[in-house]
Amino acid sequence: MARNDTMMQYFEWYLPSDSTLWNKLTKDVKHLENIGISYIWLPPAYKGAGGKDDVGYGVYDLYDLGEFDQKGSIPTKYGTKEEYLTAIKALKENNIKVITDIVLNHKMGADETEDVLAVQDDATDRNVSLTDAKLIRVWTKYVFPGRGNTYSDFKWNWTHFHGVDWDENSGRAAIYKFYGKHWDEDVDKENGNFDYLMGADIDLNNYDVVNELKKWGKWYLDTTNADGFRLDAVKHIRAEFFPEWIEELQKNSDRELYTVGEYWSTNIDVLNNYIQKTNGCMKLFDVPLHYNFYRASRSNGEYDMSKIFEDTLVGNNPWMAVTFVDNHDTEPEQGLESWILDWFKPLAYALILLRKDGLPCVFYGDYYGIPSKEISDKKSILDTLLNVRKFYAYGEQYDYFNDLNIIGFTRLR
Repeated sequence: MARNDTMMQYFEWYLPSDSTLWNKLTKDVKHLENIGISYIWLPPAYKGAGGKDDVGYGVYDLYDLGEFDQKGSIPTKYGTKEEYLTAIKALKENNIKVITDIVLNHKMGADETEDVLAVQDDATDRNVSLTDAKLIRVWTKYVFPGRGNTYSDFKWNWTHFHGVDWDENSGRAAIYKFYGKHWDEDVDKENGNFDYLMGADIDLNNYDVVNELKKWGKWYLDTTNADGFRLDAVKHIRAEFFPEWIEELQKNSDRELYTVGEYWSTNIDVLNNYIQKTNGCMKLFDVPLHYNFYRASRSNGEYDMSKIFEDTLVGNNPWMAVTFVDNHDTEPEQGLESWILDWFKPLAYALILLRKDGLPCVFYGDYYGIPSKEISDKKSILDTLLNVRKFYAYGEQYDYFNDLNIIGFTRLR
């Protein structure tokens, strides 16, 4: 009988910058397999603008997996390329599939500046320009002096981006759109148009950029032997890009690629619309469910528990849902902080781990704790729930969601 699949996000935001995570993971593989983990979501493995201090979302060089002396170090925050590949090999040898975090929305930490004509857009409505075009100095040239032309001779310049948020001439932060460029239309409508997020916004309508990212994707899969992707910030990227990109990579892969996107929205209609627009090429994290958990944990007993799955992806479109309780973005002091209180954590995890719908994801910060924030681990209760999921949570499911405070369900193996 096939066993339940379970994902673990194997990092949290405040890990020490000691380049030891890949080695820790290699030693932890047997344990992870024993508790029933079948998918591991690994953090961005390439060199970020902050070098060893970069969690991985300030993307500098997609080809540097901890191999070249760039941004002040050879290893990334998590280790070297060799250690990364060793960890992946160990995971796959123990029947755990590897999901790698990919950030294709922006780049940061450019090597050189350029002078470019740009207009300033309203930060709260990017469809409105506040100024005429003027010359600004921007960090948009990426020449990768530490890597040179190894793996790729592609060098980035301003034509490969839509815009930036910093003018070096004036020392002023604002939303600058390059003259002659247009924000992509098929993105989230927050702030009028939410194409721009941070750094140098990659122009995914640029033919050369798209070709380079396809080339990189094939290189990355061939190099790492990964089994799929966690795609960052998909709401900021034109919806047509990922179906084309994933299809190209799938055609060149000898394994079925598993892909899940981060579309941070509480609106179930927005999520379902994105799934439709992208032809179901990726599953999505169930952000509405997370916020239901968050509100329930902080409601002082006033939350109607019978509605905990209302307007959620797992309740509405379960095959496309990856469920989670907390993650690196919801941790204390993060931009999307929405940390679920300790008393409710076991209940929330029971609702994703013991039910039949969705692929549940266990957060590293819950399982191992977050020492820097004095947050203790929930390993004992999670081990119990994972054991139940691995051996007993099968068969028909009967729900008893008819009370404000007490809900339940049964499974028939």
